[in-house]
Amino acid sequence: MSDKSKDKRPRKLPSVVSRNRPEKLKRKDFEERLAKLQAELVKLQVWVQHKGLKVVVIFEGRDAAGKGGVIKRITERVSPRVFRLVALPAPTEREKSQMYVQRYIPHLPAAGEVVIFDRSWYNRAGVERIMGFCPEKEVVRFLEMCPAFERAVIQSGIILIKYWFEVSQQEQTRRFLSRINDGRKIWKLSPMDLESHRRWYDYSRARDDMLLATDTAFAPWYIVNADDKKRARLNCISHLLSLIPYEQIKREPVKLPKRQKPHGYVEPKNRRYNCVPETL
Repeated sequence: MSDKSKDKRPRKLPSVVSRNRPEKLKRKDFEERLAKLQAELVKLQVWVQHKGLKVVVIFEGRDAAGKGGVIKRITERVSPRVFRLVALPAPTEREKSQMYVQRYIPHLPAAGEVVIFDRSWYNRAGVERIMGFCPEKEVVRFLEMCPAFERAVIQSGIILIKYWFEVSQQEQTRRFLSRINDGRKIWKLSPMDLESHRRWYDYSRARDDMLLATDTAFAPWYIVNADDKKRARLNCISHLLSLIPYEQIKREPVKLPKRQKPHGYVEPKNRRYNCVPETL
């Protein structure tokens, strides 16, 4: 079967949030499993550099679905020079006059890089459409052209992986209330978040249209059940590792060298430094 014919096969979209909530994962179990997955991410990092792979991972989903938490766990133990995070602000007036995907293209990876998009060109199919930031005809055009753009990205040698994070209405509400009542989280709550809560079904319709138009055989969407944050993080990282074949690169044993001799060096005694007070 040709690649072209594969793309036209009808695809059943994965179901969204399961209503069966398992027992809460204990913190200790979560940390142990996460540590193992993060060790594997380091192996993947070395493999990506060794083979000169180019990887793009897109994170989309409902507001408060936990995309940021997963991205943080992916990136916290790897090199930011290999795993690059791209989270673009609202477009400037100049960028608004460009071809839509133009502002994203410079951020695509070179050899030996993994680029993580925290929101991506799919803004057009989501928030821009719902909030009226662009005409409906431009949204329709985007949904028509997006598969062709992603095919070109893949044909250039880039591994493209797309995740959609989904939560239930009840869990989204709970998380928004947590942000409102916690001074450490209030910065996460924007006017757009409040609108996404009010316009739940507008977002649902936009999501459905997006998945129907862009869930292709060559660039499928993977739906993450994110009602349980801990499980969502572990499941997503584990799945990501399964999509990129990699091997552990054998490394020579590291031996710590002896320090050089002082050769007359003496710590200065009379110089004053601005030291941080040791209050603890």
